[in-house]
Amino acid sequence: MRAVEINDVVLRRATGPDAAAVAEVWLRSFTAALPGVRRAHTDDEVRAWIREAVVPGRETWVATVDDSVVAMMVLDGDDLDQLYVDPARQGRGIGGRLVDLAKERSPSGLTLWTFQVNEAARRFYERHGFVAGEWTDGLRNEEREPDVRYVWRPHRPGR
Repeated sequence: MRAVEINDVVLRRATGPDAAAVAEVWLRSFTAALPGVRRAHTDDEVRAWIREAVVPGRETWVATVDDSVVAMMVLDGDDLDQLYVDPARQGRGIGGRLVDLAKERSPSGLTLWTFQVNEAARRFYERHGFVAGEWTDGLRNEEREPDVRYVWRPHRPGR
């Protein structure tokens, strides 16, 4: 799939050289959004995971402005596995554009997990048509943080 430019934001598949910038967006965004959540991995472990596993092995997308990565998203089939927007770029519609892309890539529906304490993310996903489907105590995630599974299904006329 070719890159899609919307205003000054370009959405495209991530490549190897993007890995360092993708990791930094992930780290800045996680830290800003979830200051009270214990991270299961060090910064260097996150960087290695993104460099060695995520970018080369998963459907990883980036949003860029002037060739700088400002957001990242990872799709795993119908699972929206990661979505992080640099804190300095939040509130400008970039996350919504990535969600729209995810919906195009998985037109039959999507699922995702977010932490229950991440109220901003929960509001964001709910605004984009996701519905909470399962609440957990966090024992199945590495952070041991209560989470919630969201589901999006396309609207079908007559249903």
